[in-house]
Amino acid sequence: MEHHGFWSLLPPFIAIIMAIKTRQVFVSLLFGIWLGWVILSDGNLLTGTTSTIQALVDVFKDAGNTRTIMFSCLVGALIAFIQRSGGVAGFINLISNYLQKLESKSSGRSRKIVQLMAWGTGSLIFVESSINALTVGTLYRPIFDKLKIPREKLAYITDSISAPTCILIPLNAWGAYIMGLLAAQGFGNPLIILVGAFPFNFYPMLAAITVLIVILTGKDFGPMKKAELRAMSEGKVLRDDAKPLISSDVISLEKKPNSPERAINMILPIAVMVAMMPLMLVLTGWNQVPNIQSLPWYEQLFYSLGKGSGSTSVLYSVLTSISVASVLYMSQKIFSFNEVIDLIFKGISGLIPLALIMMLAFAIGTVCRELGTGIYTAEITKDWLSPNFVPVIIFLVGCVIAFSTGTSWGTFAIMIAIGVPMADTLGANLYLTIAAALGGGVFGDHCSPISDTTIISSMASASDHIDHVKTQLPYALFAGAITALIYLVLGILIH
Repeated sequence: MEHHGFWSLLPPFIAIIMAIKTRQVFVSLLFGIWLGWVILSDGNLLTGTTSTIQALVDVFKDAGNTRTIMFSCLVGALIAFIQRSGGVAGFINLISNYLQKLESKSSGRSRKIVQLMAWGTGSLIFVESSINALTVGTLYRPIFDKLKIPREKLAYITDSISAPTCILIPLNAWGAYIMGLLAAQGFGNPLIILVGAFPFNFYPMLAAITVLIVILTGKDFGPMKKAELRAMSEGKVLRDDAKPLISSDVISLEKKPNSPERAINMILPIAVMVAMMPLMLVLTGWNQVPNIQSLPWYEQLFYSLGKGSGSTSVLYSVLTSISVASVLYMSQKIFSFNEVIDLIFKGISGLIPLALIMMLAFAIGTVCRELGTGIYTAEITKDWLSPNFVPVIIFLVGCVIAFSTGTSWGTFAIMIAIGVPMADTLGANLYLTIAAALGGGVFGDHCSPISDTTIISSMASASDHIDHVKTQLPYALFAGAITALIYLVLGILIH
């Protein structure tokens, strides 16, 4: 497999460093894409520039990319609906009444309880990481704002529970994809291998547990501590000059005058979106399973769920939710048909920045594949490993690949293809090695600025994207460091 050596690492790393330092995400990603295509063009600036433009156009050649960008924009319509209809106000009233009852028994615990509720909600939605992040962020942002909990904290909780939940409960496309990769390595029963690796998949476990510990103890550190102090002392859920990944025109929409404050007008559309996801996964995956009619019904559901298209399912789930919300609000005479259409377009326009950043994230992912970034990173380590160090090195390399490319699934494909033969050849523990490859991939999905899940978490929480990355990264590195230490120890003890 080809790569461009050290040069293949420069575009993603420069883009990420620039974004964190300058907070100019769009410019940084665009520069990284341009630099990558200049390298691929052997230093020809003109060819590199024209290739960059074409690469941005080619993002939409991939139907999955287009569907992802579409549903990301359409979520803006859903948010506008629940704001303007009075659904958000009703939900805040519902939660506030619940919290007041709890406060009468034990004072000063509202902030902690609401954060635990957000964590618990995310832990239950394992069908798809994007739906997980969208639901938690959209549902809890209003009440977090009311309690003056920083948006960065909501984005952190949202992001840290989405991918970990999906890989720890792999009854979804994640599980099917990983089993497909294991089957490609010659395993006759990949489910047995996946189940055997499960107890060793420490990073997603520690990422989710870290959130829980932070919530229960209230012991924040790093930039998140500053964000918490700002919110509590100044009442600011965002820092001054922050740029949320959603227009303030959408999230600050007042409810329509004289409209009822009903929590159901927020909860029902979101519940429909969540419920539609597994149904659409089954429908889109049904014809992808050979001889499905000959299988028992539970195996039919399991295999079709795993083979379903995530982007198609999310898109149709959001569209269905918007349709149900439209009928719900018009039946209550809250909106006229014309008002529904106007709100849809207003919501979509508020998420144009998200569409642009998603397009750039997909484009830099493409240029990283063309450069062979992941392949090079893996190759420079595999020749000098001893069996004892295989798991920890596989994990660390997976973290670097996933962070620099923003894709957990791409990292799984690279690291399982390298890790399995390496474990077999060197005599390292197979289950430990596979788990390390998966954990490294989740790390990138969790905290890379160019990961779609990280971007969607920022959007759903209405947080500044770079603020989200900077406040979350210390927690991710903490969980990652503990995971690496565990793999180092177990690599020595288990063969």
